[in-house]
Amino acid sequence: MARFLFVVPPLVGHVNPAAGVAAELMARGHEIAWAGHDELLWHLAGPDALVFSCALPPDAPQRPPELKGPAALRFLWQDFLVPLAEAMAPGAASAIDAFRPHVVVADQQALAGGLLADARGLPWVTSATTSAELVDPLAGMPKVAAWVAGLLDGLRARIDGGPADPRFSPFGVLAFTTRELVGAAVLPPNVRLVGPSTTGRPSTTEFPWEWLEPPRPTVLVSLGTANTDAGAVFLTATADAFAGREARAILVDPGGVLGAVPPNVLVRPRVPQLPLLARVDAVLCHAGHNTVCETLWHGLPLVVAPIRDDQPIVAAQVVAAGAGVRLRFGRADADRIGAAVDEVLTEPSYRMAAETLSASFRAAGGSLAAATYLEQWALHGSHASDRAH
Repeated sequence: MARFLFVVPPLVGHVNPAAGVAAELMARGHEIAWAGHDELLWHLAGPDALVFSCALPPDAPQRPPELKGPAALRFLWQDFLVPLAEAMAPGAASAIDAFRPHVVVADQQALAGGLLADARGLPWVTSATTSAELVDPLAGMPKVAAWVAGLLDGLRARIDGGPADPRFSPFGVLAFTTRELVGAAVLPPNVRLVGPSTTGRPSTTEFPWEWLEPPRPTVLVSLGTANTDAGAVFLTATADAFAGREARAILVDPGGVLGAVPPNVLVRPRVPQLPLLARVDAVLCHAGHNTVCETLWHGLPLVVAPIRDDQPIVAAQVVAAGAGVRLRFGRADADRIGAAVDEVLTEPSYRMAAETLSASFRAAGGSLAAATYLEQWALHGSHASDRAH
């Protein structure tokens, strides 16, 4: 049996896929530990998870809701990813030294994990929870790419990290998507397309399941946990779009930004997303990779309204695959939202395309395939790992 250390950022959409893979590895008898934000990990990976706490950046600035495009990219790297890596580095280093993993599984946005494992000569694998980096979002922007490379060089020097690119391990990259969604893009070497990891995830979130009776068309609306600042106007317009419609909506409102809503709209601060997806007919979201893949896993069509970061790339993939309709987030009023929802609920081609993607996801294997690949990496890298220890 092997020991696997998962190094993850404090982001729900990045922890959830890893939690499914970790659960599968534990079911096979392997030892699992985590390095990251302890409270979040105990909530998402389970209260018995072995967690090595990593600090968060002090006084981290809040990203302005209007920040998009190049400005959002600059904020992501300069004000979030690099400071997060510096803050996490001591905790991640302690986790590696104490747990002595055979393989480190480092999320693409937990840069410290890959850099520290690389410096120690340990086998390490990148966990890519979004396909945006795989299709090179900086292609055609050489100055931006050079600027990011400079930030990584400075980070390596400050935390004593290895020379590899922490976003792309030379051992392998686990990508939670499939070729059917990514399209014809050229991918980096050693990428394993395993499909979404949607199993083995604990959930204690309560939900009034009786609200779904009697059956009628139902849409889940979520902008994720990282977009509360940008979502008030959009969520309000969405609630208004369902007024007088036969279809009903479940709106996830973690920030409590909504006031009164029509009677066919249910507002919840959080929902048990995976069980709920088995009971709804479509999803309206921000095109976060995790939500999109979990939706398509269930063969459901989408209305996507990307805000920033990887979301425009993922939204374009959904539309290109024929599984959804795209809205412009800043211009999506109640009429546009209502028309898009009506389209995906009534035009069967969207559901057919979603079901095709669902079949590709299930064939890829998800957490089962990811766990098998990690076992192989642990076996092949075990001698190097023992020498490093």
